[in-house]
Amino acid sequence: MKIAYISTYPPRECGIATFNHNLLRAIGFNKNAVSEDSFVVAMNDSETLDEYEYPKEVKYIIRQENQKDYIRAADYINTSLADACIMEHEYGIYGGESGVYILPLLARLQKPLITIFHTILKDPNYMQLTILREIAKHSSRIVVMSHRAVGFLTSIYGIPFDKIQLIEHGVPDLEPKKDNPVNNSLAFKNKKVLFTFGLISRNKGLETVIEALPKIVAKHPDVMYVILGTTHPGVIRNSGEEYRDSLKRLAKKLNVENNLTFINKFVSEEDLHDYLTACDMYITPYLNEAQITSGTLSYAVGAGAAVISTPYWHAQELLADQRGMLFDFKDANKLADIVNELFDDPSKLNTLKTNAYDYGLHLRWPSTGEVFIDVLDEAISKYLMEKEVGVKPIIDPDMMPAFTLAHIQRLTDDTGIVQHAKYGIPNLKEGYCLDDNARALILTILTYQQNKSKIALELLPIYLSYIQYMQCDDGNFRNFLSFKREYLDEVGTEDSFGRTIWALGYLINNAPNNSYREFGKELFLKSIPHFKDLKHLRGLANTIIGLTHFIKAHPGDEHIINELNLLAEPLKAAYRKNKQGHWHWFEEKLTYDNGILPLALLSHYEITKDAESLDIAFESMEYLTRKTLINGYLNPVGNDGWLYRDGAEMAVFDQQAIETMAMVMMYFKAYEITHDLTYIKQMYLSYQWFLGENSLHLPLYDHETKGCGDGLQPHGINRNQGAESTLAYWISHLVVLKALESEYEYEFTQSNNDFAASGQKQAI
Repeated sequence: MKIAYISTYPPRECGIATFNHNLLRAIGFNKNAVSEDSFVVAMNDSETLDEYEYPKEVKYIIRQENQKDYIRAADYINTSLADACIMEHEYGIYGGESGVYILPLLARLQKPLITIFHTILKDPNYMQLTILREIAKHSSRIVVMSHRAVGFLTSIYGIPFDKIQLIEHGVPDLEPKKDNPVNNSLAFKNKKVLFTFGLISRNKGLETVIEALPKIVAKHPDVMYVILGTTHPGVIRNSGEEYRDSLKRLAKKLNVENNLTFINKFVSEEDLHDYLTACDMYITPYLNEAQITSGTLSYAVGAGAAVISTPYWHAQELLADQRGMLFDFKDANKLADIVNELFDDPSKLNTLKTNAYDYGLHLRWPSTGEVFIDVLDEAISKYLMEKEVGVKPIIDPDMMPAFTLAHIQRLTDDTGIVQHAKYGIPNLKEGYCLDDNARALILTILTYQQNKSKIALELLPIYLSYIQYMQCDDGNFRNFLSFKREYLDEVGTEDSFGRTIWALGYLINNAPNNSYREFGKELFLKSIPHFKDLKHLRGLANTIIGLTHFIKAHPGDEHIINELNLLAEPLKAAYRKNKQGHWHWFEEKLTYDNGILPLALLSHYEITKDAESLDIAFESMEYLTRKTLINGYLNPVGNDGWLYRDGAEMAVFDQQAIETMAMVMMYFKAYEITHDLTYIKQMYLSYQWFLGENSLHLPLYDHETKGCGDGLQPHGINRNQGAESTLAYWISHLVVLKALESEYEYEFTQSNNDFAASGQKQAI
């Protein structure tokens, strides 16, 4: 098999780079199983492609903060002959917030993926939690290096246990040298050596060891504490050698500067093994428990060193059963006692070394490589088997969250639905708006239709009452209301007017009782004089949709049908005016809520059978599809630049939830008219934008709050979960469920008709 590796890689000085290099060699050691043509996609921490002189196995380079590089890398791997991919995951090596840029690569990857998690946080923030879940979703197997990591993934991140593989950190396959050159070095010769290695930064707690030295030196004046390693590159960029210098000052203050040696270099693995086998004790004094994996600790155990460590998570596991000794965080006094005890009792010191050496034998890279080969074989076989499985259903309801109005209830008080939220908490300072209460009215009606929800029935009159409160004496509508119920405008926008007419028309056609229907009709009829004043296309489109619902409830009302035709004409005229060459749209630019425009003409055709409305609707819908439903997911026009007829590229961000809702409803209406399942596929694909099938491959739906993020931004999700986005999600969700029922009903009816036509009976 041929493997593609995604990771940092030597000569970049990075623990993950070293790990990946060792893993590649360990897996490649089995020449019968693994091709020598396996290759590395290397992560660069700068924009310079030639910063490192990579070896020949590095075939592709990703610049950490260059989003396009990730897409190109996915294409490179997919077109290669690689049978599988292994990715090292660590915070800080992938671009964007918490490494979000890696997700589009994984979503495009067409190879089975094994992901190795080097860090798993106990208290992740939302982005960290979401990104790890998304990585797990795209991975055939997740590899971790400790039992605690397995527990975290299942209990905190919700990753299935059977997807997780525990493989402990590999260690060099080396034996101690009889003539170890390190023993004759100045820092080691005739010294009792305490040793620490690794990239130096403040979280390593090296000051704790220095603070323990006076007590140790008092009993063992020949002790030398050797710190091997360069300062972490990130630390160098931000504060230079400030930390290393502070350690030197501390040693001088404690009069132990002659018992401290820095070896400021990044050594080879063989040299490191020499240092580990030459020292008397190895110390990892990390400052907190949140270290799920430590390569330095694994190397020390593998080399048979006597290890003393603070009780971070990995140390608790690896040093169990007398393979090492623990002292509490920052407890220099206890550390000194342990060191003195071991120096005073050589047999106990040797027992620790023997136990560590014996355990380290099964961690050596050749053994670890064989385990990884088994995991790869299983992942490849499973991947190929799944590709051979039959066609999946268009809509998979098991992939959809369970329906709930929890966040809608949270945003709603006795006035209406609050416009905005800070994260999942209502932002009362921003008050209310008509647009959202109109959408909320549609949502409650849809909800009651589908599951006779008592909650929806209780919420419905609140939104209807808000609409009534915002209607002016002349039948027009205000939009904004403060939390103190004070009007904030004299007349609302045409968009808010149109959305309200849509909601009232939908209520009139689908009301749960006559009282609500009659109330809604009264508001609706009072607004009719303002239809003639509408100029903006989206105001026209929303109003058209509302009128079609009214006509379905009152099919003989010629006055309303006439109003419908009058409103449809300027929409069609705008399309005729702006259509040019390959530009098939109603305006000179694609902006927001675009799917509403074809949806309005589809709705107009549904009532009037107007052929031009149908032609324009489908032509503009197909154009919108070509522009936004690409690469297997919905990529709506971003509001930071839009897409102009004579402009350059389409703006990608920010993407808004109402755009997706419009697409979902547009495709469902196209399906209702044609019964072409292609539109069901496009509808469901659009809906999946909310669940992570988008340009960043991050879900906007929040499984904890049951709300929806306010948009997709270049570096992640807008975590605020206001009314507009949450309503857009749940309306889309219910439309998909409605489509699921319609799809089966239509297929069932057609099946019965086919049997009847052939003179056969359908057995049920």
